[in-house]
Amino acid sequence: MAVPQVAIVGRPNVGKSSLFNWLARRRLAIVDDHAGVTRDRMVTLIEHEDRFFELIDTGGIGIVDDDDLTDDVSRQIELAINSADVIVIVVDVQSGIMPLDESVAERLRGIERPVILVCNKADQPHQDIQAEEFHKLGRGHMVQVSTTQNRNREQLLDLIVDRLPDANEEVHAETQMKVTIVGRRNVGKSTFVNTLAESDRMIVSEVPGTTRDSVDVRFEMDGQTFMAIDTPGLRKRKSQRTDLEYYGMHRAQRSVRRADVVLMFFDASETVSKVDKQLIGYVMENHKPCVFVINKWDKLHNTVPTDRWVRYLRAQFPTLAYAPIAFITGQTGKNVKALLNHSTMLYKQSCERVSTGQLNRVVRAAVEAHIPPLHQGRRPKVYFATQVATQPPTIVLVVNDPKSIGNDYQRYLLGVFRDHLPFGEVPIKMYLHKRHRNEEDPTEIK
Repeated sequence: MAVPQVAIVGRPNVGKSSLFNWLARRRLAIVDDHAGVTRDRMVTLIEHEDRFFELIDTGGIGIVDDDDLTDDVSRQIELAINSADVIVIVVDVQSGIMPLDESVAERLRGIERPVILVCNKADQPHQDIQAEEFHKLGRGHMVQVSTTQNRNREQLLDLIVDRLPDANEEVHAETQMKVTIVGRRNVGKSTFVNTLAESDRMIVSEVPGTTRDSVDVRFEMDGQTFMAIDTPGLRKRKSQRTDLEYYGMHRAQRSVRRADVVLMFFDASETVSKVDKQLIGYVMENHKPCVFVINKWDKLHNTVPTDRWVRYLRAQFPTLAYAPIAFITGQTGKNVKALLNHSTMLYKQSCERVSTGQLNRVVRAAVEAHIPPLHQGRRPKVYFATQVATQPPTIVLVVNDPKSIGNDYQRYLLGVFRDHLPFGEVPIKMYLHKRHRNEEDPTEIK
């Protein structure tokens, strides 16, 4: 089970970023009186009552962006809402209900997930009565808070944790593994799906862009049931001439989010494009296991050695050096079964969970072999590590100062985890968590 996510939403200038910083106890998001400062989603890990969750800050719903990025901001908000297990709606007690507050509540009307209504800027207890008018929004349990006066922080965190999915609840996943096939136009995705299904399930044509929506296709192989998700072929945003192409891109992104494993298709006779890199960037952003699939290999297998393509891909995507590479001919089915078997292995890796003892033995050995470099004249301290989620494997490293562990050392630790833990070919999330003063003093990893 992945780390639960909590999305903060609301109209502009109600204090969403202030609330985000306040709950995180760190100044992470920019806070400014000018509306529209927040555009991208910002994510941080929060711990409360022995539960971890990812808190997501979003832009203001209804903002008109000064740089013509309104659609992009709205898309980021939509992504946060779609991925959230709990939604926090923020309103401003001092300004009262505004038409945009009602628009926010209406936008979330069909969302069947827990909602908490946070009445911000209730700096004094006597202002709590002003919050009563927000009941008419009809969304979620209400709590009055003040980020400036530090009112009711613990109460809000308790409400959030109470509404998170049960950490001990057994997750009943679908019986089939979901494999999403992505790539540029005309790289053979639909032909591959037809080969898996052993039928003409998808229209196959030499005309680029034949597939216009994401299509789920169930199939069986060796007694196992799988779901293949075919997606529209993508091209550069500036080349998207119709609404169908625009929405096709977003449906492809949604299919990536649904995937257990992503198969990134390339045409063996073509070089990597900007669209390929954008797709891979989205796969990485969502921490999905990925296989690079070189399709139509029958065209080149007698003229180009496989290791040349391997070196080429590794140079194009150096941060995905752990991702396996497969060479197939989708039309004939050559190597397709091996590809599915390897995809199943990746899925199992993403679901693996290691004990805290095993993880800390690996961390201790890593720190002993390569001590963290000095930061501002001080040696960083690593206290202990724990795995808090799967799909993707998520590891929390408790340290004295998260800022003291640089990116190079983080990459070193991730490499060690892949070498010594059962996560060798899948993305790993790692959070650096500052030890609270009231925590018991665990044995420091020296």
